[in-house]
Amino acid sequence: MCSLGCSMAASRKRKLSKLSVDEFFTSTFDSDSNCDSEGDDSAVEDVGKEKKALQPEVQGKKKEKQKGAAQEHKEQLSRLKEKDPEFFKFLEQNDQKLLNFDDTDSSEDEENQVHTLPEELELASDNEESEEQQPIPKSKKAGDLIPVTVRMVEKWKAEVEDKLTFKQFHHIIMAFKAAVSTTKGEVASEEPGKYKIEDSSVFNALVSFCIRDLFLALQKLLQLKPGGDRKKLLLPSNSPRWSKIRQDISVYLTGLVQLLSSLTEVSVVSAVLRHVLHLVSYYLCFPKHCRLLLKQTINQWSTGEETVRVLAFLILNKICRHKRDVYLNLVLKQMYVAYVKNCKFTSPNVLPLINFMQRTLTEMYALDNQITYQHAFIYIRQLAIHLRNAMTMKKKETYQSVYNWQFIHCLYLWCRMLSTIYPNEVLEPLIYPLTQVIIGCIKLLPTARYYPLRLHCVRALTLLSDCTKTFIPVMPFLLEIFQQVDFNKKPGRMSVRPINFAVILKLSNANLQEKAFRDGLLEQLYDLTLEYFHTQAHTIGFPELALPVFIQLKAFLKECKVANYCKQMRQLLEKLQENSTYITNRRQKATFGVANKEAVALWEKEIKEEGTPLQKYYSSWKKLREKEIALEITGKERLEDLNFPEIKRRKLQESKVKDKKEFRDLFESDSSSDDESSGLKSKGESKKGNEDFLEDLSDMSSEGEEENEDDELSFEDESDDEDGVSLKRSSAARKKLSQADLKALAEGDEDVVEDLEFSDED
Repeated sequence: MCSLGCSMAASRKRKLSKLSVDEFFTSTFDSDSNCDSEGDDSAVEDVGKEKKALQPEVQGKKKEKQKGAAQEHKEQLSRLKEKDPEFFKFLEQNDQKLLNFDDTDSSEDEENQVHTLPEELELASDNEESEEQQPIPKSKKAGDLIPVTVRMVEKWKAEVEDKLTFKQFHHIIMAFKAAVSTTKGEVASEEPGKYKIEDSSVFNALVSFCIRDLFLALQKLLQLKPGGDRKKLLLPSNSPRWSKIRQDISVYLTGLVQLLSSLTEVSVVSAVLRHVLHLVSYYLCFPKHCRLLLKQTINQWSTGEETVRVLAFLILNKICRHKRDVYLNLVLKQMYVAYVKNCKFTSPNVLPLINFMQRTLTEMYALDNQITYQHAFIYIRQLAIHLRNAMTMKKKETYQSVYNWQFIHCLYLWCRMLSTIYPNEVLEPLIYPLTQVIIGCIKLLPTARYYPLRLHCVRALTLLSDCTKTFIPVMPFLLEIFQQVDFNKKPGRMSVRPINFAVILKLSNANLQEKAFRDGLLEQLYDLTLEYFHTQAHTIGFPELALPVFIQLKAFLKECKVANYCKQMRQLLEKLQENSTYITNRRQKATFGVANKEAVALWEKEIKEEGTPLQKYYSSWKKLREKEIALEITGKERLEDLNFPEIKRRKLQESKVKDKKEFRDLFESDSSSDDESSGLKSKGESKKGNEDFLEDLSDMSSEGEEENEDDELSFEDESDDEDGVSLKRSSAARKKLSQADLKALAEGDEDVVEDLEFSDED
């Protein structure tokens, strides 16, 4: 047996040079499976000795292989430096470990680490509850957080009034972070840190303390002193202490933005915005936080209450003035988009907010003319494209893309912008294309239903013409209305309330039949004509400009039969003629020619400073008109002060008794009978009287039908008094009655009285 074991060991020794250590153990256990126990013991001892002897040899071969691989890697890097120097330079800047590796680096330690079995083995369990019961590692347990109390806030407040330290500021900011994390804002908050807020009173006290008292203490802590130049904003990053407090300020600024996105109370939002307005210089040191703040303030500017809108605009304006190159382009784009979104609907309550957005957005455009020209060119061109599609395709969808509030408010915005920034050489080329777009919008559908839209466009053109000193032919669009509308036609519908042309774009077919339509339309024509000629009242060519209007108004006064309409237009004509006579008299005394532009401009400037009769009248009229518009905006309609008569139907029995009594007295016989108490009449005489009454009643009904064919109940003004309204029932408003119905009515039949009603047909 010993000889057999020795021979087997010798044969294995000869094969070791070709086998690795792992293969050796595998082949050994496979070959020894058929041996006896005695041979196994001796073989295991020989194998252990041989394994120890072979380990240095195997490790040496591995080191040689690793050195060869390292040398080859170095050669590859050297070739990379020659072939692609830019990539090699990138590796030097970003991955020095890859280049500066050591030849001795190897995975010897990893390979030499031998897994050792634990002394005690854990038994496998089918119950998975043990895994769930194992504690999950957390940064902070809920029980470890310190609850903030009102007493702690008062203590911090007293310490801040005395002297603020970096440590105290850090604790206050961590508590503020925990308070903000309880809100659900748009900015995602991280873990609250070491504090927690459990009471609303603590939240209010902490936020109020940070907004009111922390800013001044922070200024003292950073030792910031105002510079000599007030226009230049002093950034807190210039302070030598900035690096120590930078992280805490970043957390605080993020919390303020999140607080803004979650608050709903107007007074609280206003207080936070005032605080943020003082911290604009801090936000400018953090571009990411500044972008979040701009997004939130633009939202508040377009949707908030009046005070909130103003504060949000001040923040936007302050940031863009001091970082114009970085934020202005982005802010203008987002503000314009927000403006368009909030102009989709217009009402008397919303109209002042839209006007506020127009004025503030115009002020933002005035910060940089080059950027403004790019934006205005793109958006005016976009409006022109919509108009071109509507004119070429002539479909309902394309018409609706132009005839809507967003399109009209955008036109008015650009008119206001060009009027405010004038004179400006960069933006003056945009006046002509904008005017063409507005005129094309008027001519797209020149029907009576869209007269309100036409009036809005005329008002925008008047503003643009006045402020930019550009002549725009506005009056033809107003004089055309006098020719298209028949103001003598009697209304076909009852007017419930006056039409507010300031908040509508089109009229319905029913509105066109109302008396309020003609009243409101003539009032708008009066206003717009007066406004336009007020802007031209001082010009040297005013008499020639007003001549077509004189002709049209005189023709209107000859044809119109409504007293109130004639009264308004006659007053307008007199004021225009008075101003024309004044300009003609002053022009006759001039000593220069028309070709002398400088002398003409100087003469017009002198006339404007002195004041013309039309300008003086317009100033007094404007004050009254603004008061009237303010009442309409606040919801106090003019019709509320009028006392309309109530139409009440008498009770059936009362009307029957009264009618019988009236007819008995009316058709009393002429007999010589003196018995008045009996009230008896002969049948022949009564029948004859009824027939005479029926003939007269039928004649009256036929005459009424010839006068008016509308079966409506209408309001008419018979006197010149504005408050006096008389209610007439037109003869055509009655139902046509047959001879049998008239006869029954004369006899007091109940059924006919019940069927007699007012019809309301379109």
